[in-house]
Amino acid sequence: MMHTAFAAAVLVAMLTACAVAPAWRGAAYAPRDQGPLDVPALTVLGRSLFFDPALSASGRSACASCHDPRFAYGPPNALPVQWAGLDGRTPGLRAAPSLRYLQTLPPFSEHHFENEDDDSIDAGPTGGHTWDGRASSARDQARLPLLSADEMANTSPADIVARLQRGAQADAMRRVFGAQVFDNADTAFDAMLFALEVFQQSPADFYPYSSRYDEVLRGRATLSKVEARGLALFNDEAKGNCASCHPSAPSADGTFPLFTDFGLIALGVPRRADAQPGSDLGLCGPLRSDFARRADYCGLFRTPTLRNVALRRAFFHNGVLRSLDEVLRFYARRDIYPQEFYPRGADGAIAKFDDLPPAYHANINTDLPFDRRAGDAPALSDDEIAAIVAFLHTLTDADQRR
Repeated sequence: MMHTAFAAAVLVAMLTACAVAPAWRGAAYAPRDQGPLDVPALTVLGRSLFFDPALSASGRSACASCHDPRFAYGPPNALPVQWAGLDGRTPGLRAAPSLRYLQTLPPFSEHHFENEDDDSIDAGPTGGHTWDGRASSARDQARLPLLSADEMANTSPADIVARLQRGAQADAMRRVFGAQVFDNADTAFDAMLFALEVFQQSPADFYPYSSRYDEVLRGRATLSKVEARGLALFNDEAKGNCASCHPSAPSADGTFPLFTDFGLIALGVPRRADAQPGSDLGLCGPLRSDFARRADYCGLFRTPTLRNVALRRAFFHNGVLRSLDEVLRFYARRDIYPQEFYPRGADGAIAKFDDLPPAYHANINTDLPFDRRAGDAPALSDDEIAAIVAFLHTLTDADQRR
């Protein structure tokens, strides 16, 4: 089973390899003059950097501002997107995801083969950090908000390093990486990103596997009658069919489920009324450019984990829906009662899938429960939706229970 001790062993093995042959992209020297890297010290440094607003150009936004540990390293409020930038008044393009349970997230691949029953099945676009999978590692992901005008608003790595060298973390950087760490701005920036990445591999912080459902899997707890019904509906291919993208069972080797297959999918969620002009096309733009000409990828976003999902107050990539009940109703009723989710256009007709240009509507998923038409019965009733929501509350980690 995947639990804290096992995860810690994996982490140590991974970081030991890094200490022997660190992946310093473009670095001119090894990270220390002598000896391997100190993983506990790296973790402490990464944690300090994560909470340090001095890494932002405004001096007011830290990584933890949008990824609050009190909310499973997700957003601490009900805003659909977080506001930051140089003036603190710039809205982000997408909702801030939780950073928990990404320790086995694979780099992005157009063709993913990892099916326990048949490894010849191509699962299609899968993996990568961020909603569009464009960052291959936690280190690459950390670079993005640091240099985004919508977020921490730095203009260059050199600007960040200059402030870092003058700030509270400078001595710790020298202790961990060596006295010469600031001799080269690019290498110092990469060292900082590496520390952030190591911190995000800390089991206690980022993958504790401490939810009540984990205790059920360990045989130490049981689900209530309504929670057990919710799990059954969650798994039932003829009802919720949720487990098709959010696997709920341990893998063949006993690894606990992450409640995501890390695949990219188009769901046709409604446009937010206050959204920025233009369409967010996910995998084919605007933040990712390498698939800009792949029309069949437009509207695809990475499937998030459902662990700690009950803590969120804004859902999907644009934060448009505001409760788990509303999310489940969208799944069950999107194609039967579109008027509940989409506005009317100038012609008076329901503008279904209004956040995605019509040219890409063929990309939108139609698997059950999205296999219904007007006049059909929803795959889930209201009380069945309530049961699934009750089950989802069992996925909240112990340190997050209110």
